[in-house]
Amino acid sequence: MEFIPLGISGAFHVRNVVHADDRGEFVEWFRIDKMEHATGYRFPVSQANLSRSARGVVRGIHFADVPPGQAKLVTCLSGAIRDVVVDIRVGSPTFGTWEAVDLDAASRDAVLLPVGVGHAFVAHEDNTLVAYLVSDVYTPHAEHGIHPLDGDLAIDFGVADDQLLLSPKDQEAPTLAEAQRAGLLPVFDGKG
Repeated sequence: MEFIPLGISGAFHVRNVVHADDRGEFVEWFRIDKMEHATGYRFPVSQANLSRSARGVVRGIHFADVPPGQAKLVTCLSGAIRDVVVDIRVGSPTFGTWEAVDLDAASRDAVLLPVGVGHAFVAHEDNTLVAYLVSDVYTPHAEHGIHPLDGDLAIDFGVADDQLLLSPKDQEAPTLAEAQRAGLLPVFDGKG
């Protein structure tokens, strides 16, 4: 298990080791001791989520009020996704930037997102299964979104915009600038 820092403070590409033989494969995709040693962050798992998506489905850009916020560890169990971390923390040196990591069932890699960043992914194949652990439970009134097709962010989802499928909630989400003007965004605490 290797934790590779992304350009957004506190976010990591987690490269996992797949142990395969004629019986199948085994992957250790979450180890709190290794995560804490590599990142300095002790990840308190409070909820586990699983989603199944058709090709082109975009989920996000989602984030939660801070505090408490939600750190996430995301992996792709079947199919393939482009996982996107968006720095929406006001005052962060990388505010308004994004970084993508392609995850698939073959690599078994993961992405670790710190509290306070935005998260989105798009399914690149039908019947894509994504599992993610989160550090706090879902609280509907504390959940927010940024429009995933915000032209100022210009996220490359790896799928043509006219083939992307968004939920009504994500279609109605504000742009990053609108969310900032509304005071919805978390503030960068200098940690990650």
